[in-house]
Amino acid sequence: MPQSTYKVIELIGTSTKSWEDAAKAAVERAAQHLRELRVAEVVEQDMIITDGKVEAYRTKIKVSFKYEEHN
Repeated sequence: MPQSTYKVIELIGTSTKSWEDAAKAAVERAAQHLRELRVAEVVEQDMIITDGKVEAYRTKIKVSFKYEEHN
């Protein structure tokens, strides 16, 4: 079995609908720029509140993807 190395980065997704949509938005955006995404882990969730009302949901995730060196 060949050895592989993975890199982990943190991203924050936002949504006016839900934490799940915020996480999904972050993963889908990452997928546009990174290859071979492997795992997304929810690290933190919070909300933006304006005038006593929830304006947006934010989900911080860690995403891992295969690391490839470019020579």
